[in-house]
Amino acid sequence: MPLPALSPDESAHSERLVQRIRDAIDAAGGWISFERFMEMALYEPGLGYYSAGATKLGSEGDFVTAPEISPLFSRCLANQCVQVLETVSGGHVLELGAGSGVMAADVLSELDRQQKTPERYLILEVSADLRERQRALLQRRLPHLMGRIEWLDRLPDDFRGVLLANEVLDALPIQRFRIRGLKVNQLGVTWELGRLDWSEVHANAALEATVREIEFNLGEPFADGYTSEINLRLSQWIAGIAASMKQGAAFFIDYGLPRRQYYAASRSAGTMLCHFRHRFHDDPLINVGVQDIGAWVDFTAVAESAVAAGMSVAGYTTQAHFLIGAGIEQFLAPTNDDELASRLQMARQAMLLTLPGEMGERFKVIGLAKGVEQPLRGFSVRDLAASL
Repeated sequence: MPLPALSPDESAHSERLVQRIRDAIDAAGGWISFERFMEMALYEPGLGYYSAGATKLGSEGDFVTAPEISPLFSRCLANQCVQVLETVSGGHVLELGAGSGVMAADVLSELDRQQKTPERYLILEVSADLRERQRALLQRRLPHLMGRIEWLDRLPDDFRGVLLANEVLDALPIQRFRIRGLKVNQLGVTWELGRLDWSEVHANAALEATVREIEFNLGEPFADGYTSEINLRLSQWIAGIAASMKQGAAFFIDYGLPRRQYYAASRSAGTMLCHFRHRFHDDPLINVGVQDIGAWVDFTAVAESAVAAGMSVAGYTTQAHFLIGAGIEQFLAPTNDDELASRLQMARQAMLLTLPGEMGERFKVIGLAKGVEQPLRGFSVRDLAASL
């Protein structure tokens, strides 16, 4: 099915960003890595997908996240927050990339209902446009808590509490590689015949070494033509979080797999996906600046990076099992005030969040801890950490 056509404003916006990317290609001698392209396509100031003003989330955007589907998701996260905050005797909640602000509003609302409101709810958001949308939504829904909400430009020092990141890891810029005979090539972007196009060069030392290490761990080389992704920035990114956290736990929710499944021979075209008006496709070189670009997460790499940075893996499981462990059933239990229609709606929402054919198994949750030894309830039903 063809993708919807861009509006005149979208076309003009995309053309401006493409010109800036073309300038970067020219300045680099005719070729830039896909990592650099993805960084510009998503985060270029004023033009990147997450830096400009288009609606990204919800029915009028390009994709819908779990917090947008149902407040049940965020209420379960709030239950997990309560356990960690009690373990560390207080502290803050820090959300990375808060999107529309719906998750922040629902988590805070549930914590407030349980009389467990944190000292501060911190939001680290790179998009000025999204910050304003978050602020407006939170002001409308939780005006009495605005004094506790703070937006940050960087990770805090000596953070104590809970860090939440829903669909953040998949948007970190990645390197793409392709096997050519015995060589590891690096996929990048060039300008040919009046348009952006793919181009391969021999991989740099860091990328080649990482690919060879993955092959060694898998016990066999990749086949000729095998194409996939690697996030070479991940270890430094996780190390920054570990350095920021004095005591607490971090929860990352995203679509992804353990390394052995991620780099399976059958997944020879990689995992990169683009989202545009609720359509999925695999061409990041079109609709530049007005579509999302992401890749599945190698959760083994997340775990390894965390351990190397001094954190422990507190658990890893499917979204379905995490939500069950975090108490989704308590929110589905009928009360005297519930109307039948409301109960049916919540049941449908719970199915979307937990069924294997929906988000239940495709999305995973990994917990990383520092100074927290207590087993976390979200991983109490089924912990798959051994698969990492």
